[in-house]
Amino acid sequence: MDDADSISVEVVYLEPGRCFLRRVELPRGSSVEDAIRRSGVLEAAPDFPLRDADVGVFSRKVGLRHVLEDDDRVELYRPLRLTPNEIRKLRAQRKRAKRRGFKARPE
Repeated sequence: MDDADSISVEVVYLEPGRCFLRRVELPRGSSVEDAIRRSGVLEAAPDFPLRDADVGVFSRKVGLRHVLEDDDRVELYRPLRLTPNEIRKLRAQRKRAKRRGFKARPE
């Protein structure tokens, strides 16, 4: 592939204790989905649900059909286990329990 006709992008997926990072060469005009499939990340993380809501480029959510530029970084996002609101609630419960001398239990 001629350099003028190709782009190079990184595909990144993180899990606790594991990082998948691969640079792939693609034809100019390729999409996020093309990069993900070419990278092999779906084989490395077979449980990952390939949906528009779970991908982004440089921390900005985009769809699978988003056209990539040279040197873009495609990121795959795992679903949150807890929302930020739930985390704040747990933190507040732990603080209250600590003041009372008890160990907080998650609900």
